[in-house]
Amino acid sequence: MGALVTLDLPDDSPMLGLPWIITFGPLGDADEWEPVVCGPYERPHALALAESIVAEEQLMAVVEPLLPAVSAEEIRGEIAAAQIAAEDEAAQLEQADLYGDFEDTIDEELEAAAEEADSAEPLAPPTEAELRAGFGRIAAKLTSGA
Repeated sequence: MGALVTLDLPDDSPMLGLPWIITFGPLGDADEWEPVVCGPYERPHALALAESIVAEEQLMAVVEPLLPAVSAEEIRGEIAAAQIAAEDEAAQLEQADLYGDFEDTIDEELEAAAEEADSAEPLAPPTEAELRAGFGRIAAKLTSGA
């Protein structure tokens, strides 16, 4: 069984309506190959496809929203936000080392997630017709400016 990584979003998040992509890559350091990026899909389809693949393969699947930017400035803003978030995360990691072993916490969270994943049945992957219908809805969203 592989691993699935995605954002935990509230039910009213506007990101849920965006197109989503799946990046499949090696689960461990022993394998080295270029990741495979698939999509865009609607979020439920992306999750179901990723779950069905990692249920049978030792792979990592990252399901994330595709942010359709309409200008270079918008892209620069997203890059700046990602850089600030990375700096904040690095600062939090440094601070965590002062007050305890952060690795123990991560290990416990990973073990809990693995136990939860072992008990759940993977979603059935969507059919080709369902995916094509989703592609049409994504194309309509992207071309309407909504």
